[in-house]
Amino acid sequence: MKKIYEKIVFYFFVVLGLTILSIDSHSQTIIKGKVTDNENGLLPGVSVVPSRGTGTRSASDGGYTLSLPDGTYTLSFSMVGFKKAVKTVTLSGTMVILDVQLEESGNQLNEVVVSTGSRASKRTLTDSPVPIDIIGAADLKSTGQLTFDKALQSKVPSFNTVNTPVNDATSLLDPYEIRNMGPSRTLILINGKRKNSSALTYIQTSPGRGESGADISAIPTDAIKRVEILRDGASAQYGSDAIAGVMNIILKDRFDYGSVTLNSGITHKGDGEMVGFSVNNGANFGDKGYVNYTIDMQHTNMANRPGKVDAAAEADATLGFGVPLSTVNAFLSAYPDARNINASPENSSAKFLVNGAIPISENTEFYYNAAYIYKKVNSFANYRTPYWRDTDFGLLHEAGTPYLGYGPTFEGDLKDYNATAGFRSTAGGWKTDVSFTTGGNHQLYTVNNTLNQGLGASSPISFKPGGFDFTNNIGNIDISKALSDKLNIAFGSEFRQENFTIIAGDTASYVAGGADSFPGYGANNALTATRYNIGGYADVSYDITKQFLINGTARVEKYSDFGNAFVWKGSTRYKLLNDKLTLRGSVSTGFRAPSLQQINLQIAQASFVPGEGIQTKGLVNNNSPQSRLLGVPKLKAEKSLNYTAGLGASPTDNFSITLDYYSIRVKNRIVLSSEIGHTDDPNAPGLDQVLNDNGIVAVSFFVNGIDTRTQGLDFVSGYRNIRLGRGVLGLNVAANYTLQNKALEIKNPPLIAASGQTVVDQTQLALLLSSRPKAKVIFGGDYRIGKVSLNLNNTVVGPTTFHQSGLSENLDTKFTTKVLTDLGGTVTLLKNVTLAINAQNIFNVLPKWKFKALNAVGEAELQDPAAVFNYTNLLTFNGRYSTTTYDGSQFSQLGATFVASLKVTF
Repeated sequence: MKKIYEKIVFYFFVVLGLTILSIDSHSQTIIKGKVTDNENGLLPGVSVVPSRGTGTRSASDGGYTLSLPDGTYTLSFSMVGFKKAVKTVTLSGTMVILDVQLEESGNQLNEVVVSTGSRASKRTLTDSPVPIDIIGAADLKSTGQLTFDKALQSKVPSFNTVNTPVNDATSLLDPYEIRNMGPSRTLILINGKRKNSSALTYIQTSPGRGESGADISAIPTDAIKRVEILRDGASAQYGSDAIAGVMNIILKDRFDYGSVTLNSGITHKGDGEMVGFSVNNGANFGDKGYVNYTIDMQHTNMANRPGKVDAAAEADATLGFGVPLSTVNAFLSAYPDARNINASPENSSAKFLVNGAIPISENTEFYYNAAYIYKKVNSFANYRTPYWRDTDFGLLHEAGTPYLGYGPTFEGDLKDYNATAGFRSTAGGWKTDVSFTTGGNHQLYTVNNTLNQGLGASSPISFKPGGFDFTNNIGNIDISKALSDKLNIAFGSEFRQENFTIIAGDTASYVAGGADSFPGYGANNALTATRYNIGGYADVSYDITKQFLINGTARVEKYSDFGNAFVWKGSTRYKLLNDKLTLRGSVSTGFRAPSLQQINLQIAQASFVPGEGIQTKGLVNNNSPQSRLLGVPKLKAEKSLNYTAGLGASPTDNFSITLDYYSIRVKNRIVLSSEIGHTDDPNAPGLDQVLNDNGIVAVSFFVNGIDTRTQGLDFVSGYRNIRLGRGVLGLNVAANYTLQNKALEIKNPPLIAASGQTVVDQTQLALLLSSRPKAKVIFGGDYRIGKVSLNLNNTVVGPTTFHQSGLSENLDTKFTTKVLTDLGGTVTLLKNVTLAINAQNIFNVLPKWKFKALNAVGEAELQDPAAVFNYTNLLTFNGRYSTTTYDGSQFSQLGATFVASLKVTF
């Protein structure tokens, strides 16, 4: 494998070197100008995109600068809320001055009114009252990542997502989060409209446990024009789930050119082969009408990172299986990794998306967008060695061959769709947007090459364990008007109806213990739940002076299943030093409604035990009799109090910097509890008595179990258009640092508290508060010269801390700080053909963790060899997960990965 890696690195640098040698020596010409509105007001943040090459965006004074090789170009000037302007210019070595005026179109979001830019452009608005990141299509493409969520991981410091080593259903959607707040506290919008949630709730002991999030990996990257990330609580504007912020994905609209992109890649181990094909095309109709569509197909083979299994630990009765060491050695001598497969599963996807608009009249348009995504994953459960499962009843191996155990597979099929249709109009200064959105996420699972041990020789070897389905229908009305040049108002309403279904598996998948590795969902757990809510908001923005802006928003919501919510927000901005410096801040309240999944998810088994009667164990839903018996109250909405304060500066047109402090306090945070069971404590007989009387063995459930406070700093800076030799250099630094992420109060029901148990144990607490990097810094630069662009990106991934079940009370698992380096290059081979090559984590840095104990003087590494041996085998399943722990790590364990893409435009 080392030789394969060396060959890959060698050929990568050969190709990169040839790319550099092919640099076009043609001279560069500068284009500059200012962009204004139809009242000659300066427009910052306007996207300026040439027909080929890298674009930019206008600065705070409306000015822009581009440096391009000589030739003829079509420049597109666009910004949300304005009609696109297209200009043709010929460059021949003399500076060109091109001023542009944009006309309003009435297509503005309430707060997130931002635009795209190149990788080295200003990514964050410096003069907005709240912090907003701007990630352009070029930014996403430059990472070489094939999915949208992994591209964001490389670009946004406060955004984190990592695939876990144990996949099953989680492999369909890796948990992601902003500011360590969980996937369900960032609201995902597509063109300003709410995207549906995933049907899956994460129940593994990994980051994101107990939550659901929208499937952002389902969105094809080639369909995205830009991403706007509002890093502030925004429940008052957008409703539930916007506690940590809002991610608004803006789709490509007016058609500029078509493209076909071929992607391919491989890991340094020679596995995980990737191949992809994407088409983006469309057409324009008159001055306003357009259709833009994307077709994206991808396939990735399995990548495997098994470790060498420790025979002594396997034979041990506590760490392993309590079998003779000779038996273990006989198997491991032939299969040192115990035939275990883990890391990244095989997956395929087909994605279709369309976005369009049709003018109805001069002031009214009909707009629409729709997406359909199909994913399929094939992964493996832990291999059942012959000393783990001593028989397969002759079902899984051929007669006459030795029995070597079996490896259960997990296959998942996912369908995700969303569609929006609406009308936008402007009349008498009033802007009206009326829309309808529908969406859904459907997941079904298959388990193969396994059996139901309880059914013995009559067991099937293939099972359909069921799945989940979630749908929503949403109606929106948004109205706004500029009453004067200082006063703007907006108001609107949203109606949402949701459905959640647990789909039962076939009978053999759940009776008698269920399918080995992934028991099915029983018929007694199958259900369909429905709810609706209606909300309304009002927003007022007033420029007290040209420099001083204040904004206020209030919202009310009514839910059919838990009650009402009222939230508000106030923000302000003050410009200094001729608008070069902006001071800003906000305070808001927020809420997150308990999801239908959290209220209704149930994966409990009730079985008859001779002499004991019916016994229940597993996950019981919040409305179940078992939850009521344990004193667990019905779920209510989380409530938050958010503060932000910061500054933004633009000393020059090409240099920008922002620094923002945030504080998020969440009350009644919803968690999936620790497992609650018998204590046999004579001093606390109450819980044991309830469990015994009702046949409850051990259960977990969703509960408003904790109050938390998260505080941190976000820093973003960029310096672009730096003349260096015959080329142009751009630099950017972005960072997130968590000052505090702590539990303020754990809220145990009285019966559970009296037993000495807790709904949030140390393991769950670490997943909630410290399983994401304490700090993350991204330092990047790109250099453009002629037809070649080179980019270098370094990501400093700070420490993360876990506390796995089985560790002593004062002992944690800590992943140490690492630096990941990505290198890429892009060259224009022909006028319409571009080749891009990316090496991700080129130095093959892998996660590294140590046991850290808390003592009287602070934190120290665990030194006792016997304890290290025991705990290491406990966390790695005796070495099966050698690079990371069962719970995951702070970045991928795949190491160096090489990706190439060929793009043809037409």
